[in-house]
Amino acid sequence: MKMLKPLLNERFVRKAASFLQAACWLAICFFALVTVLACLGRQQFTLVTSTDVYEGAIYAERDQGWLSHSFTVTASDSIRVTANSDDGVDLATHIGLTLMFAAQALTGMAGYWLLSRVFANIAQGRIFVEQNARGLLGYGLLQIYAVFLLPFVKLLICNLANLVSDSQIAAWSVQIGPDKLFPSIAFLVAAYIIHYGITLQDEVDHTL
Repeated sequence: MKMLKPLLNERFVRKAASFLQAACWLAICFFALVTVLACLGRQQFTLVTSTDVYEGAIYAERDQGWLSHSFTVTASDSIRVTANSDDGVDLATHIGLTLMFAAQALTGMAGYWLLSRVFANIAQGRIFVEQNARGLLGYGLLQIYAVFLLPFVKLLICNLANLVSDSQIAAWSVQIGPDKLFPSIAFLVAAYIIHYGITLQDEVDHTL
């Protein structure tokens, strides 16, 4: 434990928080970029046609037999698209794929934005403030949403797209697991600790 004590130094923690704040904004920019690429049809999926199956197919590419994989994005889900009668992919299917990707990207962007505010406060030496408690609570709830509800949101988008499109989307999402749930609970506990510390500080201030 003594070896780790220097990591708890205030100066080190504030510098680390500044770095992590910048990292959060970098992650937000990355999510925004990949969402734009998905809108442009650069998202990869498995395409099933009447003649072949193409792994890593791209909506923006007309010749799926010779793909240019520069500037492409891949969803965390396993996505399989069955082509229409002309062995193509309908626009409605592309919109559905984009919305599924955007639903996950926006969740990530919102989470990193909340964390960036927490790190900004820590970098300024503001630890026990209500904004930090709300930020950690919001991030924890977002992660729980991503684990339990987001897969159903994406499946709903998938089914709605299939209703109005000849090409069909099939998606498999594996999100639920202890490795994903426990960190979410840890953020909720951290939010409670911060809130409890604020309550104790208020009581001391009123007593004095």
